[in-house]
Amino acid sequence: MVVLKILQTAALGAAFLCSSHAKAADTEVDVELVLAVDVSRSMTPRELEIQRRGYAEALVSDEVIGAIKGGLIGRVALRYIEWAGHGSQRVIVDWTLVKNRQDAEQVAAQLVAKFDSSLRRTSISSAIDHARRSFEENKFTAMRQVIDISGDGPNNAGIPVLEARAAALAAGIVINGLPLMTKDGYYSRFNLDDLDEYYRQCVIGGPASFVIPVLEWEQFSAAVRQKLVQELASFETAPILNASFHQTPNSDYDCLIGEKIWQRRRLDWGDDL
Repeated sequence: MVVLKILQTAALGAAFLCSSHAKAADTEVDVELVLAVDVSRSMTPRELEIQRRGYAEALVSDEVIGAIKGGLIGRVALRYIEWAGHGSQRVIVDWTLVKNRQDAEQVAAQLVAKFDSSLRRTSISSAIDHARRSFEENKFTAMRQVIDISGDGPNNAGIPVLEARAAALAAGIVINGLPLMTKDGYYSRFNLDDLDEYYRQCVIGGPASFVIPVLEWEQFSAAVRQKLVQELASFETAPILNASFHQTPNSDYDCLIGEKIWQRRRLDWGDDL
């Protein structure tokens, strides 16, 4: 009987240690950040390369490295995905711990190792859902979880973007936006003149969330660098230039405008993104 109790106690102790080790296995960081980048057919090969190189350059900049090291813990977790239509997401850099310039350079090298082709349609909602689920599956823990969405058009596939945003915000995730308003390429006819407002009203959300519009591709690298500094630094950091922050949504704004444009164009052209 005594031996049995000893064995039971040992088993309980082992189970407790296993549980403790499982929890301790999650690496604590200042921020968990998903960089979700649009690669829908509206993006030309040149633009796809500009995006990859822009993020690579920003990640190794002195400003971004300083923001990472300046956090309370001094390290962050990054994931870089490219997205297009419903269910069309590809992981370019999976969850990676970044604590110094060497780590950032390794991520940057992965981004520019090769350049993939574009995909079809535009589903911001699927990108948000994909990013939200990835936080649940990674091996990091942080006080802040952020989804960084960049894109050149409104949602036109998958569930409505407001539903995906609501699920992310309910999970405590912040969503920031980088609307690309360059109006380049054949598929610019699907874009919105007020894409920055669409992002403010329909995409971003959470404490201190913000939008930085890019009007010319020459602005892209600097905009990404400024955005990353704001996302990776502490809340005490001064707001970045040219950013507009989240406000109470206007209930009159049509967050299904992308789906409606797509339906009209589909009837006219019978084409697909």
